[in-house]
Amino acid sequence: MTERLHSFIPAPDTTDALRRCFGRFGTGVTVVTVETDHGPLGMTANSFSSVSLTPPLVLWSPALGSKRHDAFVKAAHFAVHILGADQRAIADSFATRGDAFEAFEWAVGPNGAPTLAGCLATFHCDTFAVHPAGDHSVVLGQVTHAAYDPDETAPALMFEQSRYGLFSPAKG
Repeated sequence: MTERLHSFIPAPDTTDALRRCFGRFGTGVTVVTVETDHGPLGMTANSFSSVSLTPPLVLWSPALGSKRHDAFVKAAHFAVHILGADQRAIADSFATRGDAFEAFEWAVGPNGAPTLAGCLATFHCDTFAVHPAGDHSVVLGQVTHAAYDPDETAPALMFEQSRYGLFSPAKG
């Protein structure tokens, strides 16, 4: 079998190739929310990950170039919402507009962050640390409250190769 990999050294002129390479890693889709002096703000993110059970920590990474970056890294509290496969409209809305709350049911959560209804899981966090990381910031959050429906079996919304999709379990 002939190897057909596109091999390259990451450099300023290979950022598109690096983006495609990173895009091969399928991720879940989240919306992160905060309360600001100007009202609720949200951002779609696929950079979410669990970090630790003790203490309970999660992370996500907003881009420095985002107009919403500073509001999120300065927030004392935030919420992360794991989206279901039927919630692509939420992902699309918050990918382009931080104030898209009027189209969706939401309430103030236990830490004051906006909480979207109907998500597969929600994590309410206190900001634990913010670290510079190239063209992004890494935001660590200590989970102070979490919620999910133990009877819910709906699939999560996935993102891979710049496309939305669903997880399909392997057979056999």
